[in-house]
Amino acid sequence: MKKYLIALAGVFALGTAALTTQASAASYKVEKGDTLWSISQDEEVSVKDLKKLNNLSSDIIVPKQKLNTGKNEEKSYKIKKGDTLYKIATEKGVSVGDLKAINGLAGDTIYVGQTLALTGDKVEAASTQQVEPKAANPVAAAPAKSAAQQQPSTQPSSGKTMTVTATAYTPNCAGCSGVTATGVNVKANPHMKLIAVDPSVIPLGSKVWVEGYGTAIAADTGGAIKGHKIDLLMPNNSQANSWGVRTVTIKVLN
Repeated sequence: MKKYLIALAGVFALGTAALTTQASAASYKVEKGDTLWSISQDEEVSVKDLKKLNNLSSDIIVPKQKLNTGKNEEKSYKIKKGDTLYKIATEKGVSVGDLKAINGLAGDTIYVGQTLALTGDKVEAASTQQVEPKAANPVAAAPAKSAAQQQPSTQPSSGKTMTVTATAYTPNCAGCSGVTATGVNVKANPHMKLIAVDPSVIPLGSKVWVEGYGTAIAADTGGAIKGHKIDLLMPNNSQANSWGVRTVTIKVLN
């Protein structure tokens, strides 16, 4: 499906420009350990909608099964003034590395009018057509941000505010099964934003903004997690040790 945007500019002059975005229904391929609940959190769609979109009468899913998430997936993006690879990657939900690999880019320089592929599908002029610098204005590449810099630093305006003690754990910690109290396989999803909580303080399933960590889902419990204590999922020991023990502000968003 193609959408055309026509812009009118000037009082006495009329100009038109067409901006084309190719979209298709996005799907998710079920992996071992996935549940409808974990997929709904990753894809930001409710379990009820997932079941309705895929005509499911139960919560049973199997590996390699493809689920319609109801989203539109953009295939390409036309660069405009002020864009950087980092900005595009952040807005479109892909990494800078993937953008460069998909489009055969050796560096971070991009040009106004250039078309970038957002997926592995072949997109006309995305990676084969070179835009001459003389015919286009180069867009300066922004320096890559560290993981800490990418974390949200501004508190959400709404939500119940608390001060808690926050520790960190990994999917492979000693005594950990790799599956949370709500059935999420964290070994299969080590980069998921997830926290362990005391359900009497923070209900399981709540979305929680954590200072220095971002917005996570309360999807696990722990024997030592009582009262105003939380445990943050980290993908590896290095990041867990770097976090250590902190006193942070959180906001329960729902």
